[in-house]
Amino acid sequence: MSTAAIHPGFTRTGPRRRPAVRTARPSRPAAPVRLTRRGRIVATLLFLGVLLAVLTVFGSHSAATGEAGTPVQTRTVVVGQGDTLWDIAGTVAEPGETRAIVHQIQELNALDSSGLSVGQEIAVPVG
Repeated sequence: MSTAAIHPGFTRTGPRRRPAVRTARPSRPAAPVRLTRRGRIVATLLFLGVLLAVLTVFGSHSAATGEAGTPVQTRTVVVGQGDTLWDIAGTVAEPGETRAIVHQIQELNALDSSGLSVGQEIAVPVG
C-alpha cells in the first residue's frame, strides 16, 4: 500500500508544507468616541438631571418649622412723604439698636429692600 492511498494529496518524497505563521499585526489606535445628535441630547439631559439632583440635595434648605415663633407685638405705621425705614426704626429702637430694628421690620413685612412707598402700611415692633 502506498502513502498516496492512505493520505491522498501527500507524498512521502515531496516537501512538506508548513503551516503559515502569522505575525501579529500592529493594532490600530482606538477611534475616539463620537456621539450622535441623539447621544449628545441624552448626555446633556443626563447631566442636567444629575445637576438638579445635587442642587436639590445640597441646596439651601427652608428654615420654616411647624412650630409658631415667639409673637412680637406690633403696631401699624403708614409711610409718609420722605419717611425711610431707618427713620421709622429709629423712633422705636433703643440707642445703638436701629440696625437690628430695621432688619426686624424687613422680616416682619417680608421686604426685599429698604425702599418704601408713600401710603404703604408696615408693621413695626412696639418698643
